[in-house]
Amino acid sequence: MQSVAEAARVVLLTAAPEAKRRAARDLARAWRGGRLAHRFDMAMPDRPAWPERPELLAPRHMPKRRSGGSLVGRIAMLHALAHIEFVAIDLAVDLVGRFGAAFPRGFTDDWLSVAADEAMHFALLDRRLKTLGSHYGALPAHDGLWQAAEATAGDALARLAIVPMVLEARGLDVTPATIERFVSAGDERSAAILRRILADEIRHVAAGTRWFRHACDQQEFGAAETWKHLVNTYLRGTVKPPFNDSARRSAGLTQDFYHAVAC
Repeated sequence: MQSVAEAARVVLLTAAPEAKRRAARDLARAWRGGRLAHRFDMAMPDRPAWPERPELLAPRHMPKRRSGGSLVGRIAMLHALAHIEFVAIDLAVDLVGRFGAAFPRGFTDDWLSVAADEAMHFALLDRRLKTLGSHYGALPAHDGLWQAAEATAGDALARLAIVPMVLEARGLDVTPATIERFVSAGDERSAAILRRILADEIRHVAAGTRWFRHACDQQEFGAAETWKHLVNTYLRGTVKPPFNDSARRSAGLTQDFYHAVAC
């Protein structure tokens, strides 16, 4: 029987966006169907395979976005979100393949479910871009998410602390205002997609927080104190308010984690 690590590696080495989306969906289905062994016998690549487009730029070199109310501005926002969801497929799959051996089976259950969600989110956003006359890859994107993955490739606690508990949690803070901008522009279809993504991302941050706490408990570390240390060590940038405290609380990410390190 094929191992879950081997199947995860296949997803990571698939470059074409639609093929990667399908591969992630198939990986999650094969795992749920009992067709993959809970075995970690393959190393994950340092970087996943991605398409030639979008062009990847350093965050500081990204073009300034236009107003979210214009069609051009809405397309730019949707493209940025599509890129985040595309990279998030690989982040979830890499988390399983790289660190799954150190956790119970429920860890693989959770993160392959997350990977399937991210694949669905990407499909929704890419379809919406096409409806608006664009497509994924039409605009440049930044590589900050995978830089965080590279920085934490050797430490499961650091990966959980930075990716779901900082970077994805930031989405909980900013998405409600983004939804309002689309609603104000009369783009209810895009707003509905973002509402769906926001609801799912609460569950994703919850999974990160839950497994971070589990790992801290196993090592008899204080969770909040350990998280603050890892954020100060690995995070490029700062944890900034305003915070969606309600959504974060729903995800189990309570204020004792993030208020003390906020700038």
